[in-house]
Amino acid sequence: MPPDTALADRYPVLAALPPAVRDAALARLQTLRVPAGTVLFDDRQACEGFPFVLRGSIRVIKASASGRELPLYRVAPGETCVISSSCLLGHEDYNARGIAETDTELVLLPKAVFDELLAEPAFRGFVFHLFAERIADLMQLIEEVAFHKLDQRLAALLLGKGRVLHTTHQHLADELGSVREIVSRLLKGFAAQGLVKLSREQIEIVDAAGLRRVAAG
Repeated sequence: MPPDTALADRYPVLAALPPAVRDAALARLQTLRVPAGTVLFDDRQACEGFPFVLRGSIRVIKASASGRELPLYRVAPGETCVISSSCLLGHEDYNARGIAETDTELVLLPKAVFDELLAEPAFRGFVFHLFAERIADLMQLIEEVAFHKLDQRLAALLLGKGRVLHTTHQHLADELGSVREIVSRLLKGFAAQGLVKLSREQIEIVDAAGLRRVAAG
């Protein structure tokens, strides 16, 4: 599928732009293809443009000086990054880190073009609708971190991934913004209660009802 066709399919807002405006914007897009694990942006970096993800996904996190990470959200095809939008609108540097979770293809709308497209109601509405959705997600994350204990959050995370999870304790810790040692201890506790069965890079849900009780507090 040609990149311009993929872009139009993923981001229908582009079809709502006046043809001349759309064609001028498409002509100035920059295509990026990066392998999994690539840091696409980081704290205190200047924001160079507005990303449209065609394939793969970007994991956006807040990292501490000690190396701990708090996952904020993911950007999948058809979505875009509210932190990039915020930095472009406020003329600020990034205040988070974006990492390609998988091999990822995206196109970057340069800052100057982003500024021009904000004059178009369809694009402006798209950007602010994105803000509303992401802020709701981040408010939910704040509520979970502030008011739910880690064992509740871990139980809820396990329940959302199927009966058998092929994952590592470190990956779950990253998802929760915690550290591997604490997550491993909680998982061993769940196993001792008969809620899960642990094996190498695999977790089997044995008692889903019991996990739901833990998640509910």
